Amino acid sequence: MKVKINRNAAKVLKNMLNLEEAEGRMIRVYVTHMHGDHAHYGIMFDTPGEHDEIVKTDKDIDILLDSRESFLDGIWIQYFYVPQEEFVITNPRIEREHGHHHHH
Repeated sequence: MKVKINRNAAKVLKNMLNLEEAEGRMIRVYVTHMHGDHAHYGIMFDTPGEHDEIVKTDKDIDILLDSRESFLDGIWIQYFYVPQEEFVITNPRIEREHGHHHHH
């Protein structure tokens, strides 16, 4: 599985991992709900489980993904400060295959 992270997201995720509530945990991206071939994503702290894959990124942040969920393979985690501060998670691979925009 593959994950891309932009610089802003890497900075915010690293700050999140320094919080007391993150101790001993990792960043997990998961599918919150799906509409046929359209997915929405969420982020939380978690520990690896039986079906998880730890994906190393080029920003020195490991992301925890459920290896059984194909909509997670190829996600791009971005963080924007304008028009509001928020994570935006898309999957360009799915968008190319299905012609839809998938987001957080």
